[in-house]
Amino acid sequence: MDCFLLGYLDGVADRLADKITSLELASKTGLDFIAENGICGLMYPISEGVAPESDTAVISILGYDPHKCYTGRGPLEALGANVKFKEGLEVAFRANFATVDSRSLRIIDRRVGRSLRTEEAKELAKAIDGLKLSYDSYVKVKATVGHRAVVVIGSKRYKLSPMVENSDPAYGRKGLISVAIKGYEPFVRRVRPLDESFEAKITAELVNEFTMKIIEILDNHPVNVKRRSKGLLQANIVLLRDAGNTLPKVTPLHEKYNANFAFLAEMPVELGIGRAFGAHVEEVPLPTGDPEKDYKVRLEKTLKLLEKYDIVYVHLKGPDEPGHDGNIEIKKKKIEEIDKYFVKPFLERMGENIAVMVTADHATPPTVKAHTGDPVPVALMCPGLEPDSVRKFTEKECARGKLGTIEHGWELLPKILEIIRAVT
Repeated sequence: MDCFLLGYLDGVADRLADKITSLELASKTGLDFIAENGICGLMYPISEGVAPESDTAVISILGYDPHKCYTGRGPLEALGANVKFKEGLEVAFRANFATVDSRSLRIIDRRVGRSLRTEEAKELAKAIDGLKLSYDSYVKVKATVGHRAVVVIGSKRYKLSPMVENSDPAYGRKGLISVAIKGYEPFVRRVRPLDESFEAKITAELVNEFTMKIIEILDNHPVNVKRRSKGLLQANIVLLRDAGNTLPKVTPLHEKYNANFAFLAEMPVELGIGRAFGAHVEEVPLPTGDPEKDYKVRLEKTLKLLEKYDIVYVHLKGPDEPGHDGNIEIKKKKIEEIDKYFVKPFLERMGENIAVMVTADHATPPTVKAHTGDPVPVALMCPGLEPDSVRKFTEKECARGKLGTIEHGWELLPKILEIIRAVT
């Protein structure tokens, strides 16, 4: 084997229990070709029943147990967005601009209807960046993509702690790991400390103070005044989650696998994971709305990376958002675009001695409109590997595959590389 492509289709899976899934509806001859000419299975990205966020799922699928090395999504988002923070002193958060009723704090939309342009978010971020809080504290805010942002809270007098709840009610915390909550109450959560430390107590106070202070600023901001005049949702609050105050300390990918590793991604969290785990990181432009153009850029960069690196990780976002929005037709369309403009052209142009694995970081079923703890399909195609009986890249078909069900995502990559080495 010359090199190995890891393809991760963000949120592509649905539930095994669904009457019909997005992958079953989609026409995807490229993905099906990989399944038919390889071996398949299912995988729980972290563990059965755990509905992971993308960051913990990606870390797990790279072969690291997030229970042992995860330090919160906030630091990874900060690293990916080039936001500096003082490790061990300041706390970084993943953030969403959102729409709330400013009196009741009832959440109208956690993502501003996905209509907030990055340029608008940057203007809003400028208005609250540098905000002063109690305890001689301060806030750094940077908008990243669309409604997404990074928030760093620090104090000139005290160390702060990441052991606080999320103000975003859609995610709960188990230690430093956030998990999606089904059926959450749509109100901004008043954040509480997760331990008895003074640092956690004042950090929770600062998050709550930040939340209340910015509502009036954002309500009256010209960006939101203009959005209201157009009948658009206003971005009048920032929901915080996934606090962390340090980056993961792990064996770098190239040492762990004795192979040169490259990442190709567009979102800050995946870029941050690549940097934190010691990979070469290749950033691609955000989607333009023209899938043929967008996937051509990703394809060309992927092929060039495969000329230089032993293992190339490619993260493609398309299917996740329509899963969150409950739109199975759009999710089906996004899968078909990936297949038509990336997978099939890649299969036509890849070298003879390349192994390919395709999977997902988590399931995002339109029937649930959130990440779930369901298993995701896995397909591995490799020279010299005898295919199993699977013919389609779907949840139910892959359940019949030779790989069986992998109980923890961190077991996947070591297992796959062992299989590849045995046949090459």
